Amino acid sequence: MASSPPKILSLISIIFTIFTSMVSSVITTPNNNNTTITIPLSPLLFTNKKHNNNNNNNPNPSLDPYQSLKLHAYASITRAHHLKHHKAKKGLSPSIIKTLVHPKSYGGYSIDLKFGTPPQTLSFILDTGSSLVWLPCSSHYLCSKCNLDDTTKISTFIPKKSSTSKLIGCKSPKCAWIFGGNIGCQNCQGKQSNCSQVCPAYTIQYGLGSTAGFLLSENLNFPKKIVPNFLVGCSILSAYQPAGIVGLGRGPESLPRQMNLKKFSYCLLSHHFDDSRETSNLVLHGSAAAGKTIGVSYTPFDKNPAGENTAFETYYYIPIRKVIVGEKHVKIPANLLEPDSAGNGGSIVDSGTTFTFMEKPIFDAVAREIENQVKLTRNRVVEKRLGLSPCFTVVANNKTSSFPSLTLQFRGGAKMTLPLANYFSFDGAKSDVACFTIVSDEGFGETSSAARGPAIILGNYQQQNFYVEYDLENEKFGFRRQNCKSSG
Repeated sequence: MASSPPKILSLISIIFTIFTSMVSSVITTPNNNNTTITIPLSPLLFTNKKHNNNNNNNPNPSLDPYQSLKLHAYASITRAHHLKHHKAKKGLSPSIIKTLVHPKSYGGYSIDLKFGTPPQTLSFILDTGSSLVWLPCSSHYLCSKCNLDDTTKISTFIPKKSSTSKLIGCKSPKCAWIFGGNIGCQNCQGKQSNCSQVCPAYTIQYGLGSTAGFLLSENLNFPKKIVPNFLVGCSILSAYQPAGIVGLGRGPESLPRQMNLKKFSYCLLSHHFDDSRETSNLVLHGSAAAGKTIGVSYTPFDKNPAGENTAFETYYYIPIRKVIVGEKHVKIPANLLEPDSAGNGGSIVDSGTTFTFMEKPIFDAVAREIENQVKLTRNRVVEKRLGLSPCFTVVANNKTSSFPSLTLQFRGGAKMTLPLANYFSFDGAKSDVACFTIVSDEGFGETSSAARGPAIILGNYQQQNFYVEYDLENEKFGFRRQNCKSSG
């Protein structure tokens, strides 16, 4: 997961002397904390006013609908390639905590968390496809290509303003969470307990984006709960990442693992691709769950691949076994639906991906069946413009009745039947074009190769208005249809 490209680290080393003056001590002690919590969640938006569409007929003048869809299609494919091909380099509290979830037109969802003493509040993108929690850090934070008019307005964490900020030491077990047990601590020879050398700088890739910085131990603050000695990344340089990320994956550095959560759940509001002020909740459960949640369908998580690529260990593998279009069961090669020992095939769920990605053989079979059942004219001009397909020209009074249902069936029989708005987007001057919002390599000049990594990545667009539960104690994935506006 972490690597250290020379160009990035050369810049970090210049800033490091300034940075270390902000944090007075090094911590080497690990921490395990048991808790459960609920937090506000909302969609995430970052726009550049220079590229705004000022058409007064557009209800959301900050983004052209076509450009927005194209951006999210491209970003979803890029994210999918990162997740599929990513290689890791490693050598007495309340029972429920809630936090609000904010949907944004950036294509993701964000929550606010408070770090430090006294607390400093920052926004974090919700990401089940990665594990490190990191934040924009220091008054010297640099953000390249962040699509903002003024990057100095990005909220950053200032370690020198917190009395509990401590650098992670090179010999700390938490340093090994990121870099593995064979990390070289050259200045620590013969100093197993009192070494002052800090953990090396990290760099992390997120498809289009990346970030780099140093590891801190800090207090994570909730209204009725403080989690001390929480490992958090203090990023001082990023690209395409204007907000921090809260990693909810399976890695030891993730928020669920550090808080020893039994389960967590969220409900994602509909994407309007605007700066919506509506929120839902991310719920963190630290105590043992009292049975199944009412109305939720469950399926067991697939086991993570045990191959050489440890990057796959952070994902949540879900056992999609069938894709059903209308009443038709789409024929999909079995080897694509179940992960092998090397991590090829299978499905993962990723809140950081916007549009669901399908390996080309799966996508082609599904798209072909949709086209067979939709008796409308293909709009190939829009397809070429957006990189989405198939797209259809629709009749104003006959939108919803023209399209078949789409269902994902899981091992054990659980079925996730998607609402139409979760797999078709209606766009154009009068919403007269409908485009399929599941993507593959086709459309952006990418060439598809044999299956490598997960074959299906279930994105957040397809999870809209679903209550989604990660039962970590019982290793189950749960979901139910729900109006997320009323989830709080």
